[in-house]
Amino acid sequence: MAARVQAEPFDIAAELAGFGAGAGAVVTFSGLVRDEGGRLLALEIEHYPGMTEKALQAYGEEAARRFDLADWRILHRHGRLAVGEPIMMVATAARHRGAAFAAAEYLMDWLKSRAPFWKREIGPDGAGAWVEARDEDEKSLARWQG
Repeated sequence: MAARVQAEPFDIAAELAGFGAGAGAVVTFSGLVRDEGGRLLALEIEHYPGMTEKALQAYGEEAARRFDLADWRILHRHGRLAVGEPIMMVATAARHRGAAFAAAEYLMDWLKSRAPFWKREIGPDGAGAWVEARDEDEKSLARWQG
C-alpha cells in the first residue's frame, strides 16, 4: 500500500508483480498523455515534493478504509511528458470486484479533482497553457461525498 510521485517512466507489469496477493479482485487504471486532436505535444506536470506524496498517501489510506482494500497503489509522474507517455497508475485489490472497482474510481476522481498537481499543456508551437479545473471532474468527485 503505497503512493509514489516520480519523473521516471514506470513498468506496469513490474508494479503489479505480487500486487493484491490473496485478494479476489484486482483493478488497475493507467492514464496516458492525450494528443487532444493534434493540438498537444506534451504535458508538463508540477507538484510540491513531500506535500503531494502525503496527500496521495492519505487518500489511498482513506480508500482502503472505505472499501476494505487488501492493497492499493497510486503512482503519478511529474515533469515533461510527451503524448502517449503514461502519466499515472492506480491499482486496487479487494475481496470482491465491486469494492475494487469502486475504490479505483474513487481514487481516480480524487486525483483528477484534488491531487496537488499543476498541469500545463504544450502545443506544437511550444506555447503552453495551464489546465483549469473542469466541472465534470467536480461532479464525478461529488458522488463520493456525504
